[in-house]
Amino acid sequence: MSVRVLVTGGTGLVGQGIKYVIETEPENSTFGKQSGEEWFFIGSKEADLKSQEQTMKLFEKYKPTHVIHLAALVGGLFANMARKLDFLRDNLLINDNVLHAAHEFKCKKVISCLSTCVYPDKVEYPLDETKIHQGLPHESNFGYAHAKRLVDVQNHAYKDQYGDNFTSAIPTNVFGPHDNFDLESAHVLPALMHRCYLAQKNGTPFVVWGTGKPLRQFIYSRDLAKLFVWQLRNYESVEPLILSVGEDEEVSIKQAADALVSAMGFKGDYRFDETKADGQFRKPASNKKLLGLLKGTGFQFTPFEKALDETVQWFRQNYETARTGKKQ
Repeated sequence: MSVRVLVTGGTGLVGQGIKYVIETEPENSTFGKQSGEEWFFIGSKEADLKSQEQTMKLFEKYKPTHVIHLAALVGGLFANMARKLDFLRDNLLINDNVLHAAHEFKCKKVISCLSTCVYPDKVEYPLDETKIHQGLPHESNFGYAHAKRLVDVQNHAYKDQYGDNFTSAIPTNVFGPHDNFDLESAHVLPALMHRCYLAQKNGTPFVVWGTGKPLRQFIYSRDLAKLFVWQLRNYESVEPLILSVGEDEEVSIKQAADALVSAMGFKGDYRFDETKADGQFRKPASNKKLLGLLKGTGFQFTPFEKALDETVQWFRQNYETARTGKKQ
């Protein structure tokens, strides 16, 4: 029987990472395309997943046997703070429609993408797969976080009631080619990259919002893509799985900005605006469970500086067509 993999959000950061891996890894290798597989990368232009009717038509068209569900309304700290209801409601609709369609079309496997920001604000670190529901999420993104938490609830409900093989992945901060670099809605690293690019282009200061002290775990989108492909084929539990570099590889926002200045060769005025909000100070996640499962696969994480260099190179080469919002 053929395997037909539908990737929702397939034109975005992680979706394009998966497409890159499927197209460049050796066929029938651990992370490459397997014989008999067909992959379909679907963006929002093809269907509005907030609509149950359009979602069902999409599934009818592609008849997937497997789904990697990446589609979501996403944004950085300030977008989440300003549009809490949008992030809650849109994601509730998208997730419910995709999981319902996958159930109706008897899909053999669904992996949905969560985020470490779903975790409680007050929780014992490091984060692990058992702590998602142990308290309220951070106030700054409670709309998005609650919507994503419910995916885990739905996965368990579909499994308990119908035996559906639905699970989820929890990446840490993802970055790489095809990211959203729009200054109004981007996550921290692509936003910094775009700010630095414009400062370099316009001869203006490169100003980083906040103190630079918060710590984050960054994972390269092409590394994450390999992990999604591996999880689709090898991970059979309903319980979510953290996909991340180790907690010992946390990087401060200042360290990330310093590395970015170096990667871009920025020589101008570079400083921090400490009047702006920092968000959560840190939210380290343990990848202990993942590493135990990956033994023997040969998987290795790309060093942060190398991944950053590759992303900067891609951004420079694709600036005119990248998601940057209004050109400046």
